[in-house]
Amino acid sequence: MFHGYRDRRKVSIFGSARTPSDDPNYRLAHQFAEQVVKAGYMVITGGADGIMRASQEGAGRENSFGVNIMLPFEQGANATIANDPKLITFKYFFTRKLMFQKEANAIALFPGGFGTHDEGFEILTLAQIGKSDPQPIVCLQAPGCDYWDDWSAFIVKQLLKRKLINGEDLSLFKIMDSADAAVEEIQTFYRRYHSIRFVGRQLAMRLKSAISSSRDALNCAARWRKNSMSQPSPYCHGWSSPSIAAARVGCGS
Repeated sequence: MFHGYRDRRKVSIFGSARTPSDDPNYRLAHQFAEQVVKAGYMVITGGADGIMRASQEGAGRENSFGVNIMLPFEQGANATIANDPKLITFKYFFTRKLMFQKEANAIALFPGGFGTHDEGFEILTLAQIGKSDPQPIVCLQAPGCDYWDDWSAFIVKQLLKRKLINGEDLSLFKIMDSADAAVEEIQTFYRRYHSIRFVGRQLAMRLKSAISSSRDALNCAARWRKNSMSQPSPYCHGWSSPSIAAARVGCGS
């Protein structure tokens, strides 16, 4: 299903299936999906109602994937993606969640219930331990909504202060209340970064522009590795030239 669209970056969007259409977060999801498609991305959602429907209405059928799940309630396909060849219904959650992560180049989390937290924490865990490719993770809430603010406060009070996570783990995600800011965050992430892969014991980081010096490359890659492979060097500045560059750093002790 995804093979024919491998040249398009994609954003996986998570959020409640119960969010009504008059909710400000519904409108924000619609705006975000519409704007991220204009920036050249496609969207992947659970294909159901609420935030998922809002996102696919904003993105349009031609720019949407639906990754649905067989459930006795809540999870029928929304009208935008129903009967589309880019809709698939899974029997098992683990295969469904794999598709969300494997095919995504960015993650957008909207307010949701247990399912949203399950998916969000799994994504954060994979990013924290370096088991997923680097990607931006944005938590969106409508202006005046404190959903992710309260969630973040809990993370700081109950996880960080108890030393159950490290301070740099808080940089794995960003909380935003604007579709413009969230799309800009994603675009900034990929301004220079292209992809990574391991070549033997070396980490090869492919960039869209040449580096100004080998020291810059090593410093940026070292900071990225220190952060549990969570924040790659696209946020490092001082790069030049529109060519493709590869920064390599040894992974041996």
